[in-house]
Amino acid sequence: MMLKHVERLARFMAVLGGIVLTLLVILTCLSVLGRGLNTFGHSAFLTSLSESAAHALIASGVGPITGDFELVEAGIAFAIFAFLPYAQLHHAHATVDIFAASFPHWFNRFLIVFWEFVLSAIILLITWRLFAGMQGKMLNGEITFLLQFPVWWAYAASFVAAVTASIVAIYCAIARILDVVTGRSHLPHSEGAHH
Repeated sequence: MMLKHVERLARFMAVLGGIVLTLLVILTCLSVLGRGLNTFGHSAFLTSLSESAAHALIASGVGPITGDFELVEAGIAFAIFAFLPYAQLHHAHATVDIFAASFPHWFNRFLIVFWEFVLSAIILLITWRLFAGMQGKMLNGEITFLLQFPVWWAYAASFVAAVTASIVAIYCAIARILDVVTGRSHLPHSEGAHH
């Protein structure tokens, strides 16, 4: 029952991260297209073909989207944290198992539990430091250069996703112990996972 709720939470954050990432891709494409059209409007080639067309293109206001880098920076940070819970739940982090095949089964199970706790501790540490960073940005009132939005907004969005990752990480660490104690899996079966 708990797995179902944790999986829904992780999936929701992953979908939200995917939506944000898709919007960032669209934003980047539009900004690059605008920049390219603006450069083309200023080009000697278009001016030699039709000065009025070059002036019309420039006058249309086409150009890069103001603050696109600021939005991409904030959005990518959120997307990374948003995908983390799903990756954690499905044991989808990159692993190197060069020697694992030669270890006894009981030792491999111990390593899985051990690294689950280490990764959970790291996620909790990152979440705590993200919260501290958000508080610092709120107190000093830092804003972005072009769009002038408070920097703490980006921290807050990432913090919400990191809290979700922390909840999932704690669940995964406890589930790994329960797997060993009960002999039953309390995590979803994932390709490449060792259960």
